[in-house]
Amino acid sequence: MKKSSLTIIIFVIALIMQVSKSNGDARSTVIKMHCDDTLQADPTIFIQNFVRTINTIGTQIQTSHNVTTVVGTGPNIIYALAQCYGDLSSQDCISCYARMRATLPSCHPQSGGWTYLDGCFMRIQNYSFFEEYANPKDNMVCGNITKKDALFLDSTSRVAVNAVSGALINNDYFAREEMLVSGTNDSVYVLAECWKTLSPSSCRACLENASMSLTKCSPWSEGRVLNLGCFMRYSDTNFLNPVPVKRRSSNKGKIIKIAVSFVSTAVAIAVALMIILYIRKRRYIQHRRRGSYDTRKLVKILNDSGLYFKYSTVEKATGHWDDSNKIGEGGFGTVYKGVLTDGREIAVKRLFNSYKFKVADFYNEIKLICNFEHPNLIRLLGCSCSESETVLIYEYMPNMSLNFFIFDDVKGREIGWEKRVEIIIGIAEGLVYLHENSKRRIIHRDIKASNILLDLRFRPKIADFGLARSIQDDKSHISTAIAGTLGYMAPEYLAHGQLTEKADVYSFGILILELVTGMESNRSKTAEYTDSLPSTAWKHFNQGTVEEIFDPNLKMQNYPNINFQKDVIKVVHVALLCTQEAPSLRPSMSAALKMLATNDEPLPFPTNPPFIDEETMELNNIAQSLPNNCNRDDSSLVVTVSQCRLYPR
Repeated sequence: MKKSSLTIIIFVIALIMQVSKSNGDARSTVIKMHCDDTLQADPTIFIQNFVRTINTIGTQIQTSHNVTTVVGTGPNIIYALAQCYGDLSSQDCISCYARMRATLPSCHPQSGGWTYLDGCFMRIQNYSFFEEYANPKDNMVCGNITKKDALFLDSTSRVAVNAVSGALINNDYFAREEMLVSGTNDSVYVLAECWKTLSPSSCRACLENASMSLTKCSPWSEGRVLNLGCFMRYSDTNFLNPVPVKRRSSNKGKIIKIAVSFVSTAVAIAVALMIILYIRKRRYIQHRRRGSYDTRKLVKILNDSGLYFKYSTVEKATGHWDDSNKIGEGGFGTVYKGVLTDGREIAVKRLFNSYKFKVADFYNEIKLICNFEHPNLIRLLGCSCSESETVLIYEYMPNMSLNFFIFDDVKGREIGWEKRVEIIIGIAEGLVYLHENSKRRIIHRDIKASNILLDLRFRPKIADFGLARSIQDDKSHISTAIAGTLGYMAPEYLAHGQLTEKADVYSFGILILELVTGMESNRSKTAEYTDSLPSTAWKHFNQGTVEEIFDPNLKMQNYPNINFQKDVIKVVHVALLCTQEAPSLRPSMSAALKMLATNDEPLPFPTNPPFIDEETMELNNIAQSLPNNCNRDDSSLVVTVSQCRLYPR
């Protein structure tokens, strides 16, 4: 191949890499969060103002990288600033803000705070702070696994100074610079940004202080300065998004350079587009081939474990997927009733072909539950997997799921108080098995009424392990994309994505309250700021009026047991312990089971549940902040905050 041709190909490939990165990176990793020491004057008013504040910012951030707003009056007034850094696209800015607004609510009941992400910043206070640029809380975060020499340090100092100069001559107070380290193949990348509410002199003071502080991270290969008025970061890895960098140059030949650049770019883009189309086609073919390989490998695993069903067998059992055999449908697929040739009744979950994470969650569910042997966990009978169809076969539960009974005015009468207690105990025993007694600690992540199936005698079985995750014994938690159902998700998991068994404990507490009250936790609100289910139960528990929220179906039944009311209040007490705001205060599932099964043991008094109900915290803080292509209508969601994506569950 001729050298000139090789040069052109390299140039085009480089251009393609730039094009492929054009969507950018939201850089939504939380670097540092600070909460004030002062408390809110009136939490009820403050929360209302906070919700209005984040909704206002969420609307304006779609068209602007910088938003300031003031909401309310008096001691509950809120001043807010949200800013995305200059190299983020509008879409990435929205994604970064979605993570911020899901994080700051954890400062409650403090009156303010701020959070730094690698791509954006947000601050709320009950006073005007817009011109502040320094604070005793100013901080540095140094890290990365490599250490650098004196040449790298010297280059870092010089490029930081250049970034300060660049930001000060830019109306957006933003600059990004890069410099090749002399005599090496390393480069230093620097980003500098002031908040746009500062004056030029304040911005200069903040950035000059930051550039001096930045070098204190030496010899580490990465560092960040988190000043109250600005942000600066350096790294030996290119973390910058591909936006044009302004460079100082003379005007000589400027018109010629622009013309040449325009023509060259147009030709290169045309060539690059053709190559991109070719690469995408190749990748699609390779992806299909990899999918086929994964399918064949999965079939072998199923055959070895004795779980494999022929697709023709399953199809025949369901009457060729006849609609009359359909018993349920969700975001991931449809469930059918089937009858095998030997007379066994089965339930078949047929995953949608368009389900994005089909293979991953399909294999995850098989891997986690194929060895379960517990009367309160659904039993997997087998699977069928091909390139076009993916199905799971379970034991059939004639009474369907719990939500068909407790939320129905007529069917709810079929399960009295004693049966509801048995259901609660059974669910607790199943969760204890998952959390403590199985070979691996497993967190279900989606405990809710529709995932509790009932057999002929109304014995509960926990089902749907597509979102379940296992934790190693030497780990206290795992960090993962947020997944679950609004109204059942623990607040600390929703805010930080750190998953522990206490997330299941919280969902279990919500489920208990639903069994007692007959009310849905994620029910539609008839009035703005209506209390959540745990908040309602907490209020009546403190007032000694828990009987007012009993399910009417329970009140209609004449219980000879004089301790009925006392028993129900005790169960509500355990539910409130499970839904406490602080996860460390929630009992383990084995402790909760002991509380439910023991009559004489005194229970600790519960602390308050999360301060914000599922509408104001979860729907407003996440769903309304997402772009128009996100599904906002389904209350059961899989959320990847950093990518701003919702998948109906």
